Amino acid sequence: MVAVAAVFGSLVGSFLNVVVYRVPAGISIVSPPSACPVCHAHIRPYDNIPILSWLVLRGRCRDCGTRISVRYPLVEFGTALLFAVVAAVFLVPFVNALAGEQTGAIVSAALALCAFLYFAAVSVALGLIDVDTHRLPDRIVLPSYLVAALLLGGSSVLVGNWQQLTSAAIGGATLFAFYFLLAFLRPGGMGMGDVKLAGLLGLYLGWLGWGPLVVGAFAAFLFGGVYGLVLLAARRVNRSGGIPFGPWMLAGAWFGIFFGNAAWSAYLNLIGVA
Repeated sequence: MVAVAAVFGSLVGSFLNVVVYRVPAGISIVSPPSACPVCHAHIRPYDNIPILSWLVLRGRCRDCGTRISVRYPLVEFGTALLFAVVAAVFLVPFVNALAGEQTGAIVSAALALCAFLYFAAVSVALGLIDVDTHRLPDRIVLPSYLVAALLLGGSSVLVGNWQQLTSAAIGGATLFAFYFLLAFLRPGGMGMGDVKLAGLLGLYLGWLGWGPLVVGAFAAFLFGGVYGLVLLAARRVNRSGGIPFGPWMLAGAWFGIFFGNAAWSAYLNLIGVA
């Protein structure tokens, strides 16, 4: 099932390459069909197989020979890898529910898996768009609130886990308010796109628990701060120069998702609380 998730992830990654290019440009993601930007020849179905087609074509357009950026297969491979890891983590409760033959628990685990696979796809798209344009489009962020509410909310309701719903709501509201305060105190330092994304991240992290929420929120500033210091040391940016923070918010969130509970428990043990 993890292998199936990886293959599915590579297909999603191929679609995300389209999303990353077209959404910031205000172009429909469904039409016209994908084509070479130089000779405008439509991409044939057998030339649109994730990763493999790029290797077979040696990174060039079949019709005009224009180079195809290596970023395309890297996005496909990266999405496949992320989907595989998400599946490996969130398939455990699904398999346990299957073993228990409890219909509600099975559907609940399946909804949670779908929620985090969707979040994985959104993370790839938003991270790349923010790097390219320093924007986090509402067309992706705002509908993701509804998807999270339906999938995560449905997962919790089916098993009567109201605490998850409460912590998700608190997490979303808290991170939204915190980032809004940062944006208000330092205009230009934090954009409203970051604020809207923060609320979404808070929903996912809060749904998993307080540990993932705290660790994921802190990790964003840690990762972003280290990256900024590296750029300053390399003189790639000055102290007033801005860097897109969305990718680091997303990276921090995924760190919280995968390692938040363990990191939080280790911290509590370190200070003698647990």
